[in-house]
Amino acid sequence: MFDENEIYSLIEKGKKKSGSITEVKQILAKAKKQALCFSTSSEYVQGLSEEETAVLLNLDSSNLELMQELFDAALYVKRAIYGNRIVIFAPLYVSNYCQGGCLYCGFRHDNKAIKRKKLNHNELIDEVKALQAQGHKRLLMLMGDDPAYTLDEFVEAIHVVSSVKTATSGEIRRINVEIPALDKEDFKKLKATDKIGTYTLFQETYHRPTYQKVHPYGPKKDYDWRLNTMDRALESGMDDVGIGVLFGLYDYRFEVLSLLKHANHLDKKYGIGPHTISVPRIQSALNTPFTDNLEFALSDLDFKKVVAIIRLAVPYTGIILSTRENEQMRREVYNLGVSQISAGSKTEPGGYHEEKCSSGQFFLNDIRPTHEVIYDLVKMGFIPSWCTACYRLKRTGKVFMQIAKKGEIQDCCHPNALLSFIEYLLDYADQKTRELGLNLIDKEIATVPNLKKREQLIANIEKLKNGTRDLFI
Repeated sequence: MFDENEIYSLIEKGKKKSGSITEVKQILAKAKKQALCFSTSSEYVQGLSEEETAVLLNLDSSNLELMQELFDAALYVKRAIYGNRIVIFAPLYVSNYCQGGCLYCGFRHDNKAIKRKKLNHNELIDEVKALQAQGHKRLLMLMGDDPAYTLDEFVEAIHVVSSVKTATSGEIRRINVEIPALDKEDFKKLKATDKIGTYTLFQETYHRPTYQKVHPYGPKKDYDWRLNTMDRALESGMDDVGIGVLFGLYDYRFEVLSLLKHANHLDKKYGIGPHTISVPRIQSALNTPFTDNLEFALSDLDFKKVVAIIRLAVPYTGIILSTRENEQMRREVYNLGVSQISAGSKTEPGGYHEEKCSSGQFFLNDIRPTHEVIYDLVKMGFIPSWCTACYRLKRTGKVFMQIAKKGEIQDCCHPNALLSFIEYLLDYADQKTRELGLNLIDKEIATVPNLKKREQLIANIEKLKNGTRDLFI
């Protein structure tokens, strides 16, 4: 898919050009200009080239003035394409049995310090009810890589999760999955559930020697099998895929350029670039000494730089931020391009309905309950969104890409985000969040440019207030 030497060459060329403030500012100006290149039906949001991305990756992070210009450009592009929406989801771990030897992971096979567990149907139902009580509508379902929990069991779990409904509006409306690499036949089996949104899988690191070092044994050891997973997924009929790396395993410049090459490969070959890119940083886990004293640990400032650059390089793609980051860092990167976040997360099977668990995949840094995360977002002027309209109106795969690359996704998602938000306010929010949120929604209604959609939005808001649920345009 790509040559490591080519990436190193990009890094070196970018390093030479990064000292030119004029060139850097020209790249940032181009990124902002391209975010508005959807004024005609023939134009698409292009993003930065690999060469331009390499220049920004080599910026001196201590140059705070230039860093701020980068951050401002990322915010400009994010607002132009995604507006002020932040999609909310929660992870649901169904099993932590794993044969993998990933040195950075609490689930690894030789970690005897954690309790192994897989959820039965009743436990799944309890987990989903607990998540619905928080207002969650979108889940990311995960499992380890072990025959102790098979794909057939996982598919069965998907059906169980999607069947659970609680009053008043408790139901899961979108299930994304992050599970081990599959062959084409298993992808077809997963697709046949007709309940899957995005299939997500991280390469973890694109640097082959590092990959081999941190995956000493287990099914995940095969670098190429994992790298080609998204090709198999798209060739098997999956609509949307999500990629990412685990920052801290290797040089972030190498990883970001590799991510970009991977995204460009998928886009060019299948016409479907990544629906999402995740930006996790390594966090400590129980009995996982590898995570201590990492050679390539990413500083907070470099992490912010990475998020901003990915937004400029792949502007059509959603960027996912997890509760690995603490609440202050999450607040800071909301304005750098992030469009999806997890909230109220647990990383162990059964964590949502059990009081004490010690079998998580990693330690969390933002442990606030969901309602506090929502209130915080609203105070900052963001619209929390549980919208699932694109998925259910078949705006997926190539159809979604065509809309997103024209910069038109906000026209679809903004009104639907408001509808999902007001439903949350009516059914789950406390008084202070409800009052603050309703005031924000009143302001946002006026910003919907399409008069017909605005009228539909106002009519649907009244229906929601009168008891109707699950409305979208």
